[in-house]
Amino acid sequence: MSQPAPTVSIVKMYASRKEIYARETKGIYATWRWVCVWLTQLMFYGLPWLSWNERQAVLFDLGTRKFYLFGIVLWPQDFIYLALLLIICAYALFLFTAVAGRVWCGFSCPQTVYTEIFMWVERKIEGTRSARMRLDKQPWTLEKVSRKTAKHSAWGAISLWTGFTFIGYFTPIHTLAGEVAAFSLGPWQSFWIFFYAFATYGNAGWLREQVCRYMCPYARFQSAMFDQDTLIVSYDKTRGEPRAPLAKTHSGPADGSCIDCTMCVQVCPTGIDIRDGLQYDCISCAACVDACDDVMDRIGAPRGLVRFTTDNALANNFSAKQIRQRATRPRVLIYSAILVLVVTALFSSLLTRTPLKVDVIRDRGSMAREGENGTIENIFRLHVMNTDEATHRYRIRVTGLDGIALDGNDEITLEGTGVRTLPLTVRLPYKQGRPRTNDIAFEVQALDDERIHVKEKARFFVPASR
Repeated sequence: MSQPAPTVSIVKMYASRKEIYARETKGIYATWRWVCVWLTQLMFYGLPWLSWNERQAVLFDLGTRKFYLFGIVLWPQDFIYLALLLIICAYALFLFTAVAGRVWCGFSCPQTVYTEIFMWVERKIEGTRSARMRLDKQPWTLEKVSRKTAKHSAWGAISLWTGFTFIGYFTPIHTLAGEVAAFSLGPWQSFWIFFYAFATYGNAGWLREQVCRYMCPYARFQSAMFDQDTLIVSYDKTRGEPRAPLAKTHSGPADGSCIDCTMCVQVCPTGIDIRDGLQYDCISCAACVDACDDVMDRIGAPRGLVRFTTDNALANNFSAKQIRQRATRPRVLIYSAILVLVVTALFSSLLTRTPLKVDVIRDRGSMAREGENGTIENIFRLHVMNTDEATHRYRIRVTGLDGIALDGNDEITLEGTGVRTLPLTVRLPYKQGRPRTNDIAFEVQALDDERIHVKEKARFFVPASR
């Protein structure tokens, strides 16, 4: 018998993207999202224009390798502060996630913030959700072209201003603005402005929920920080099921509170159905909570069918007080304690640090040489950095051996945030010190402020055959 011909089936590994037309929603969480938008963007766009001590208040000047943060000037040697800052951000993320899930994603993440701004522009130009859907289905007409052009022009303007502001944190923004006005931007400045403008335009205007779903690693490892007492946006199945359309008979005992209006799906920026349970796509923006509460108000049912709650609270019908009590569990307390310790260490170090840095470098040309009047000389280079913004005069001393002294001027003046490398000749009487290496120290003391004092160790070499 002949064998039947094999059948061929095509299995698609990737589903094509379906356009999401998020409906506008109003409510307490929508208000808080816009509060976060305003706070973050006023800070982002406004900080580069603030002045402090006749300079830009916040400036990461890569050219001079100086970071200005209001009254603090950081140098490459202060890399430890960046490490502490990253640790603080990590533990703050762990803490917020353990307590309230992905609230960072839903309210303060730059992707969410700029998507919210771009969607607002889209609604103002193209109309409501249904109007946008009709517009996209229509053939290309003059009205459609004009609306699309206006929308993308507005998106482009916001993106360019965002890119310009971002570069303004690394190049003095007043200088940058003058160069833009004079069309004299350098190639690298132009590249980075347009690069970040393109990233903003692409992520917030086109990719949107795909960034959260496929590109952001946080969605993948968030489950490691979740537990049964983490606040998440949840649908109360016990109360909501079985679903039934709103009708005169809906108040029957067999029907749940959910009227299957799909408003929770229509307002979701990632296009999920919260009624299917917790999903990694959910960014905890709580738009579905506002939408469902509004529907419940309209039909005269209690709010909270979709709400921020925990798995334990849903399973055991916990009260709000019990939820708050279980929030102070060991994981949260440990994250909080570590966060407080690191923040305290960071600010204590910043407030008590000495605004003077000294590096001692031995001259590589010779270990030692014989000087005048029977002395032994070692040559050093002293790298002195005034990390304060005020001018200081310093006195330099060398200690550690009897009779050791500097040859030449022992005082220097450094302007604010100034740097100077000094060649220093150190002399020791011929009979002093032991052969080979001897421990010495360079001391730099500010003459106008006794609190500014740095002591740096070094080695003085004495020839064995003297």
